[in-house]
Amino acid sequence: MNSCKLTTLLVSLFLLSIFSGCRNSNEKDKSQSGLNQLTIFHAGSLSMPVKEIVEAFTTTHPEVKILTESAGSVACARKITDLKKPCDVFLSADYQVIDNFLIPHFASWNLKFASNEMALVYTEKSKYSKAITAKNWPEILLKEDVFYGRSDPNSDPCGYRTVFTLQLAGKYFAKPNLAEQILKKDQRFIRPKEVDLIAMLQTNAIDYIFIYRSVAVQHQLPFIILADSVNLGNPELAKWYSTVSAEINGNKPDETITQTGEPMVYGLTVPANSPNPKLALKFVEFLLSSGNGMKIMIKNGQPSVIPSFTSTFSKLPETIKPFASPK
Repeated sequence: MNSCKLTTLLVSLFLLSIFSGCRNSNEKDKSQSGLNQLTIFHAGSLSMPVKEIVEAFTTTHPEVKILTESAGSVACARKITDLKKPCDVFLSADYQVIDNFLIPHFASWNLKFASNEMALVYTEKSKYSKAITAKNWPEILLKEDVFYGRSDPNSDPCGYRTVFTLQLAGKYFAKPNLAEQILKKDQRFIRPKEVDLIAMLQTNAIDYIFIYRSVAVQHQLPFIILADSVNLGNPELAKWYSTVSAEINGNKPDETITQTGEPMVYGLTVPANSPNPKLALKFVEFLLSSGNGMKIMIKNGQPSVIPSFTSTFSKLPETIKPFASPK
């Protein structure tokens, strides 16, 4: 072999070793990145506490990258069932969404972890803000010059919980047509999730919104404390809450699901399509811990319900069972 060919061969081998090393390094980096990445789908009302919990978790686990997606809980579930989007942790504003949409095909277990209640939120510039009370709010909302917003029942639990609240208010105030009258009013201000309404409220496009009390607390907005018979926040009134219901779209185009009123409870799961289930469970443990995630939840106005009963207790990972109750 002459010197020219030998030189060409050596250069080729050298370049091949460099490119091979780069490729192996990139594949290793990509692999490591996948091992240390989580995707969390969560209800809009959890945006602030989830942000704080993620920051706290990554402080002690700086190698982990966490991506969060906020939407109405039903919309989040449909990302998993219909769009087949990978998700490591799903945090729903209504544990029933997990039962109705994910179990058994897309998840095997469901754990209740926090509570909340409905509230009527406003600003100082809202019409009649100085006059509205827990007793007269239905009359205020029905005024022609007052506009209110609510979220879509087909996308967001806060939407069908608003329907429950109005139905219960009709019973509580002995006004049978109250829910129908308020629900048919201001339908142009229905949005996919409840937090979408906050900007409209703060810019005075609308005067009032039905939203979770925790969101009002987090955004430092004034709100009307609704009666326990109306706000879905009292576990002792479960039987009373169950007297109201609403129909929402199901998993198929021609299918509907009946949602029944009950005390407001959030649920979580690790979906079956989780790309990183071990790390997902580590995050869930951190979230459920009283000294970490639940401390942040409580600070943001969402009381803990741990330990909580779950009918899927036998399906729970062993590390999660201490946070649950079989009965």
